[in-house]
Amino acid sequence: MKKDIEIPEVENVHVAAVREFNEAFQADEWNAYIINNKNVSIETILIVSKGYDGKKETSVMRHKLEKLPPHSFAKIEFLQDEVLSLNNEYQVTFFADNKMFEKTFLLKKNTVSEDRQKEIPLIPKKGVLAL
Repeated sequence: MKKDIEIPEVENVHVAAVREFNEAFQADEWNAYIINNKNVSIETILIVSKGYDGKKETSVMRHKLEKLPPHSFAKIEFLQDEVLSLNNEYQVTFFADNKMFEKTFLLKKNTVSEDRQKEIPLIPKKGVLAL
């Protein structure tokens, strides 16, 4: 029975950490984004995030987006500097082309830093892509 279940591979959907200036607080901060670089919308997007490292663990956060149009992005959450020393995991589930997709993205501990920023898809800022 399990062999009959098709689990399609997630392509052109990413999670990234982006360093941005917050006008309200007059400070630079890291934010996590979901990026839809597909040619179709993704819908009913559920994101479960948590940070962990051995004995330390953050609360589990749940996020939902109804729809993310093709070639667009949306902010998931603010990333406190303290959680960047932990592994930050994002379990993303969504629908596209009448199929359900699921992938776990990981920002490994201590990899989100200004010196590791690179060009990322669609967002006109540099950041760190989750694996």
